[in-house]
Amino acid sequence: MKELQDILYKVELVEVAGQLNRSINSIHFDSRQVESNDLFVAIKGEVADGHDFIQKAIDLGASVVVCENKPEGVDEGVTVIVVKESSKSLAQIAANYYDNPSEFINMVGITGTNGKTTTTTLLHNLFMGLNAKSGLISTVVNKIGEEEIPATHTTPNPIELNRLLKKMVDEGCEYCFMEVSSHAIVQRRVYGINFNIGIFSNISHDHLDYHKTFKEYIKAKQGLFDALSSQAIALTNIDDRNGMVMVQNTKAKVKTFALKSMADYKVKILENAISGLVLNINNHEVWTKLVGDFNAYNILTVYAVAMEFELDEMETLRVLSELAPVEGRFEQFVSPSNIIGIVDYAHTPDALENVLETIGKIRTRNEQVITIVGCGGDRDAAKRPVMADIASKLSDKVILTSDNPRSEDPDQIIREMQAGVPAERTAKVLSITNREEAIKVACSLAQTNDYILVAGKGHETYQEIAGVKYDFDDLDILITTLKSLNK
Repeated sequence: MKELQDILYKVELVEVAGQLNRSINSIHFDSRQVESNDLFVAIKGEVADGHDFIQKAIDLGASVVVCENKPEGVDEGVTVIVVKESSKSLAQIAANYYDNPSEFINMVGITGTNGKTTTTTLLHNLFMGLNAKSGLISTVVNKIGEEEIPATHTTPNPIELNRLLKKMVDEGCEYCFMEVSSHAIVQRRVYGINFNIGIFSNISHDHLDYHKTFKEYIKAKQGLFDALSSQAIALTNIDDRNGMVMVQNTKAKVKTFALKSMADYKVKILENAISGLVLNINNHEVWTKLVGDFNAYNILTVYAVAMEFELDEMETLRVLSELAPVEGRFEQFVSPSNIIGIVDYAHTPDALENVLETIGKIRTRNEQVITIVGCGGDRDAAKRPVMADIASKLSDKVILTSDNPRSEDPDQIIREMQAGVPAERTAKVLSITNREEAIKVACSLAQTNDYILVAGKGHETYQEIAGVKYDFDDLDILITTLKSLNK
């Protein structure tokens, strides 16, 4: 239990009705989870308004309600606290409730369109390899040391986030590496988190269904850096044209990294093959198992963070060279007849282009690249024709298929993708709605030394159709099909 006065520390109060001298069992923003002597925070969400469920929370036992609009007719025994912004207050209350754990662990947050999962995962694996116990908060999985905890969101809600950080601190983690989504920044999920290092990877077309404009998307990402303290470090990719825009208002010390520009941390690609990259990082040559220019940026970011925390440079480079690719990120399988299957999470135009350009750099042109790609439903529809245009431009054959159509008609999504294919490329583009069938057709078309790219779902082991999740694993289907065809 926690004292109410303690968990209201730093919360901007507008009005208080009722006693503050009381104990709180737990905090919730979902009224269905409320029990006796709990605190309920009414959040105005995209779909529902928590203010509509205040009485339900009270009926279930809430003794304290935090809200923006004071309700009428509340029982005298309930303390009502009116605040300016409920989501911000929830984050601060959650941090206080769990003893502000981010102040007792080295926090590294990364935001950007692409590369967040790979970079955070590589950081966790590197620091663990250097015997620095670390936590991970990512799209794929959360970790406390080697213990895995399922991830439901890229960035958890403030209560789950602080609970997770508290457990990391209690179990001796020195560092935490976390993805910070633009949604999480806007929704105040990371408000009150004390970041030691904030990282900007890159920004391109994505999530405009939520942010509406690219300008608003940039502004959302900026929020991470605007909130950094003067003791923190803002590490930004200045090869991205918005790299310095991200840190223009930050109080943190700005450090830069780049492949093409002068920067504090520099990388040069010496060799780029299907087996990995040979890099020159700040005048040190290192081989890694990862492939592609985009991974050169990810590896450089990891190196830069290690150096900012003053880890041993030679040991850092040694462990970097041993790190394996991240699940669902340019994950490869080579069939007995040397057909190279690649599964990648690329679900934005920029990510898809990066992956296909990487394949283009390592191929000999005596083989074909077959790309299977779709676009998710109930998400940014503007990128659908762009994705198809990129796929048809950089592939020899393309199969447009469903991704996670969710509540949308998958055939309609494919039609919207088809609109982006120029007339002169339509002959090399097929449309097969069933994703498994699309993968099987691609495998039947492939010959020795060809590349098959299955893009969009990466690590996901499900497909969501009409609101129902079905077991579906791109890599498993790709491997099984190639083996069954003796390819």
